[in-house]
Amino acid sequence: MKVAIVAPSRTLPEEAANQVLTISEEPEFSNIELYLHPQCFLSTGHFAGPDVDRANALIAVANDPSFDAVWFARGGYGSCRIVSDVTSALTPTAKTKTWIGYSDTGYLLSAFDRAGYGQSVHGPMVADVLREGGDEAIRRVLRFLNNESAGTEPSLGQDGHAIALNASILASLVATSHCISFKDRILMIEEVDEHLYAFDRAMFTAFESGVLDGAAGIRLGRVSAIPENDVPFVETPEDIIRRRCTHRGIPYLGRADIGHDADNKAVPFRRAVISKGHHS
Repeated sequence: MKVAIVAPSRTLPEEAANQVLTISEEPEFSNIELYLHPQCFLSTGHFAGPDVDRANALIAVANDPSFDAVWFARGGYGSCRIVSDVTSALTPTAKTKTWIGYSDTGYLLSAFDRAGYGQSVHGPMVADVLREGGDEAIRRVLRFLNNESAGTEPSLGQDGHAIALNASILASLVATSHCISFKDRILMIEEVDEHLYAFDRAMFTAFESGVLDGAAGIRLGRVSAIPENDVPFVETPEDIIRRRCTHRGIPYLGRADIGHDADNKAVPFRRAVISKGHHS
């Protein structure tokens, strides 16, 4: 299996690249070959190179039949600036790809799923190797590539497959032509570094847009590194999600083992199957 690594958002630290390449050489992963696109190390202000370079790198590996999967190097803002150019340039070859990332790269995961380009997977990115416990996050992805039942979010076994997106990205997507279909699927939501009022605002936008109506259910991942408000916020993240689900008549199914951390589990985007009576 050949896996291309590109950086559609921010620059990949060389330290992270070297550590991941070393892990990939372990005997367990002898059938996986990683290719680091030189674009990963470009730096133009906030971004891993100009928009055109980031888009062209992703288009090149997406349309290259020698690659089986595309693994996003890092999040941070940037993917939405290239998503239209990328999706308009994909060929049928891209329909065979597996795409792996989360956070900001949720724009791409959503757009590819909507357009029918391969298998989107919410899962750890290359730069996550620098987190505490990050080596195991990388191994989790490589094991998933070896066997799609490995390293996945635990509830998938009882709920069926789902969708997972960052809350801020979700709220940004719902008004665009790149928004994924939620009908009959479970949505898992996670967030990091946002005040609770900002999380509540994002959920207002997502739920009140109406695009989540018809979803099979909602699960809440980790909402971490919450900045302290000037006065205590009344609700917890779970309170916010429960209230929104109740208001829109969408089942709340409990927690999900995803988030901006090394414990983030893989969530392949597939149609969900819910058994009656499982709602919490």
